[in-house]
Amino acid sequence: MAPPSLDFRGVNALWGSVLVETLLRCGLRQAVVSPGSRSTPLTLALARHPGIEAIPVLDERSAAFFALGLARRKHHPVLLVCTSGTAAANYLPAIIEASESGVPLLAITADRPAEMRDCASGQTIDQQKIYGGYPVFHHEMALPEASEPLLRYLRQAAAHALGRTLWPQPGPVHLNAPFRDPLAPVEGGGVGHMEKTVDWERFFASCAPAIRPVFAAPPLSLDGDGPGLIVAGPSQPADPAAYAAAVGVLARRLGWPVLADALSPVRQHAGNIPGVVTAYDAILRDPAAAAQLRPGRVLCLDGWPTSKVLRAWLQEADPLVWIASTRADNRDGIHGRTRVLPYSPEALAAALSPGTGGGATPWAPHEARARGVIDGALSAQSALFEPKAAWLLARRLPPGTPIFIASSMPARDAEYVWPAGDRGLRPYFNRGANGIDGTLSTALGIAHGGGAAVLLTGDLALLHDSNGFLLKPRFAGSLTIILINNRGGGIFEHLPISRLEPPFEEFFATPQEADFALLAAAHGIGHVPVRDWAHFGELICAPAAAGIRILELRTDRRRDAAARRELFAAAAAPSALPGK
Repeated sequence: MAPPSLDFRGVNALWGSVLVETLLRCGLRQAVVSPGSRSTPLTLALARHPGIEAIPVLDERSAAFFALGLARRKHHPVLLVCTSGTAAANYLPAIIEASESGVPLLAITADRPAEMRDCASGQTIDQQKIYGGYPVFHHEMALPEASEPLLRYLRQAAAHALGRTLWPQPGPVHLNAPFRDPLAPVEGGGVGHMEKTVDWERFFASCAPAIRPVFAAPPLSLDGDGPGLIVAGPSQPADPAAYAAAVGVLARRLGWPVLADALSPVRQHAGNIPGVVTAYDAILRDPAAAAQLRPGRVLCLDGWPTSKVLRAWLQEADPLVWIASTRADNRDGIHGRTRVLPYSPEALAAALSPGTGGGATPWAPHEARARGVIDGALSAQSALFEPKAAWLLARRLPPGTPIFIASSMPARDAEYVWPAGDRGLRPYFNRGANGIDGTLSTALGIAHGGGAAVLLTGDLALLHDSNGFLLKPRFAGSLTIILINNRGGGIFEHLPISRLEPPFEEFFATPQEADFALLAAAHGIGHVPVRDWAHFGELICAPAAAGIRILELRTDRRRDAAARRELFAAAAAPSALPGK
């Protein structure tokens, strides 16, 4: 008996419905669809299938980042569907981010058939491998045909494509799917005979979710000369608490301190991890401390933190490096004396031989002093100083809150000031390509269908993706946007180019004149101007139960850049510490 989701009103209808039914049985549950004609067979199949949440999104770039957020939170593939032409090109930024950060996405771009290509037919471009080498797999689909052999091909191609989003390495997959007219079901165009001539129960019997293999590490030791150090880089594991617990095992077994990025689960689950260091960027600005703390061995988990100061210090020290990562690509941006360990922290902790560590540098007194300076300065700061927003979020958000931290200054401020804690906050981020593309849409994808979430972003990143607000009618969740409005690109104030005026302000800082209260009103979104830090603390302690709201902090870009430099200098200042 044919599943009720199959549509026998035409060749294209049957093709689309078999593809969607196959994906469902292989584990797909969500799809993000943008409007268009050539993708009609796919859109109809998704819209009528009760087992898949199909979400329409007008802007393809926003749609792709929204899907990225959905997939990032659930660690499960999400389907993207769009029509032919430049609609497909708008997926590229999100495809790049998914590739660089290992997020499972399946993008199906509808296309004209071969006879309509390269002849100036409308809405037709070359979509063959349009995303270059970023997808982990690309396939040009066959034209639909109402025959069991071709439907078997379709089943196998769809199942394989979805599986490839997860294994051997999570990432984006691209299927280019041509369709001939008529695209919509038409009277008399049915293929009803296929309903009874195919044993559909047998046909779909093999479809099942992909099985991801788990590899155990053999017994390992990290032998070598010199003191050791663990560096926990940005990571978004499915189980942050288990990840952090494994890092705790590694730290105790090795006896090494842990330098933890703010975007690592370690800073959010630090209660049982000895020797967590958060102020390394400030500490290493002191040449004497940098020399004293020089490591001989480094275990890097997932990748290097954002800090340029840390990266430069490690390059100069040139220690033996082990990078533990389940990804197959090169994760060593400092080009060290590196060996790759293709294991998760959990597998590594289980395999590490006792007594393999030994030798640790005295980070604890440096961390205590630098953190005291940072915390004291931020606690006393009454002006709306940008880094204090991140510092307060770490202390005041309800435990377990998902928080998407935008690239550019928000990610750096978090690294500078976010303390180690045990509140189980869940940082999310697009740090694969480190761009500001799709910031709002990704955050909405992370928040969709879950508990109250937060986005920490600057004004330019929010404006760059303001079409994400078009998702509001379909958004089911709660997102509070912490908007740092400093009228421009604050990160550029920390670069040498900031001293050249002109052209700095116009071409680098790029100040905008958007009124965010009016922008919010245009989309029916709440907007609250933050008066002071007491007001801010009250607002973030009680996230909205549903919907989207903006909490806007107006700051002074140049003043805050100068204040950051003063804070870094104070936190890095030498003091009477052991060995100094």
